[in-house]
Amino acid sequence: MRLGINKAFQHENPDQWARKMHQLGCKSVIFPTDSRAPEELVEAYVQAAKTYDLVLAEVGIWKNQLAPDRREQKKVIDYSVEQLKLADRVGAMCCVNVAGAKGALWDGPYKENFSKSTWKQTVAVIQEIIDRAQPRTTYFTIEPMPWMYPTGPDEYLQLIQDVNREQFAVHMDLANMINCPQRYFFNEEFIDECFEKLGPYMKSCHIKDVLLDDQFTFRLYEKPCGEGGLNLEHYLERIRQQSADMPVLIEHLHTEEEFTDSIQYVRKRYARFL
Repeated sequence: MRLGINKAFQHENPDQWARKMHQLGCKSVIFPTDSRAPEELVEAYVQAAKTYDLVLAEVGIWKNQLAPDRREQKKVIDYSVEQLKLADRVGAMCCVNVAGAKGALWDGPYKENFSKSTWKQTVAVIQEIIDRAQPRTTYFTIEPMPWMYPTGPDEYLQLIQDVNREQFAVHMDLANMINCPQRYFFNEEFIDECFEKLGPYMKSCHIKDVLLDDQFTFRLYEKPCGEGGLNLEHYLERIRQQSADMPVLIEHLHTEEEFTDSIQYVRKRYARFL
């Protein structure tokens, strides 16, 4: 298992970036620039990652590929194609985005996110991105979300079947699929279900925690590792069983200090997996 973070931090050059990630204890990283960067800079990042034995886990998109404005949607799809090409060029494990939202907020909760037409549109957009980019070694993936497709392993399996492209795979984010009391309280069983159904398709994972509040009505809060109710030891055990070299990225913290504290906690608490 290759632990890392999904933050690049400010840096002056690729070598400084890679050295900083290595000193932090990272074994996997996100690619710190995008497809608009000069080719020589992209290659310098690739070489720096190799020097410090950093696996390039993800090239991110993080834009709304279902944007209601057609012109904006076209821009996002075009950008997604270039990001997927970049991921293939640099040897990243995957290129990742969320499915998209049917409203102004790019990753927001909307009723229309769950319509039949949105499902069909999601499938068509993923197919277009993969068909235009033609990746050979990397994979296009969708990060599951609590309020847009896919919200669980069965929906993800159906998405894989409907997209029907060899280079479409799974980005695993357990916390994002904890969206009801049953999955929260019986998260070990849910972890097993996810890996039994999606394990062979997984290319990269996120790790964080979830805490259920005891106030009405149902409230879940994303938390740093170890501050919630998820059995992260069981999660990491299933990841290790799936692949000894699986990238596992800590995310959604803010400062360099917070990321440092979190990765040190995970490395100490779950040392036997690393």
